This record gives sequence, C-alpha cells and structure tokens, in this order.
Amino acid sequence: MSRVWKWNRPVTVREVLEDLQKERSIAYTTVMTVLDNLHQKGWVRREAEGRAYRYEAVSTRAAYAAALMNDAWSQSDNPAAALVAFFGMMSEEQRQTLRDAVRIVQGPETQKPTAPSETAEPGEASPENPASAQDRGGR
Repeated sequence: MSRVWKWNRPVTVREVLEDLQKERSIAYTTVMTVLDNLHQKGWVRREAEGRAYRYEAVSTRAAYAAALMNDAWSQSDNPAAALVAFFGMMSEEQRQTLRDAVRIVQGPETQKPTAPSETAEPGEASPENPASAQDRGGR
C-alpha cells in the first residue's frame, strides 16, 4: 500500500515489483497476490489494461490512519479515558499538531479566545478537571 500511496497514481504489479526488488528479492506472484488481496478488501480499485491491471488507492494514507484511530477509539468502553491515555503518549510536537488539526476542523467561526484553564494538557489539573493525572493513575 505504501508504494500505491507514495506514487499517488494507478500502478501495475510490474512497477511495484521492480521497486520492491531494489530492496529485496520478491516474486511477481507475491506482489500480484498482495495487490489482489488489497482489491478484495476494498483498499484499492483496479482497471484492466491489456492483460494486466492498474491498481489505485481508494483513499489516502491519512484517511486510512484516521479510520484506524476511529476504530480503535470506538472499541473502548470509556472513549474519554482512551483519548486522555492517547494524548498522554504524545510528544509535545504531536500535541501541537493535534491542536492545529482541531483548529482546522472547528474553522474560524467557532474559534474563541483561549482561557488559561483550556490550555491545560490532557491529564493536567484545571479548574474544570481538578483531579491530577496521578490521582487517576497516570504519570
């Protein structure tokens, strides 16, 4: 899938094979089987071109990652706790990326000035959330 996403265009088994062979020995039938499995799972669509197929990603890598995160989150019996734990695993750079993404999703019409209590990191104490991370068994 990473080759299909990287090239961002329909690809043939031969193209993927030749690229993979730069790194390791791999059989044509192996690449063909993997692309066929991806097609059967709905990750790629294919179009016949002569005797071969051209495969193209159904969605972006970002959409796939988002679907994985959403699926994992929806499996939790306590989604809020799962998010707090997930945010606690993030680096400061990742948390800033998350803040930026939330601002994009909210759009300019829903943004408001940030109050000091709203700037607390997940798991930190704030007036609305007086329990500290340690009180909840966190770090």
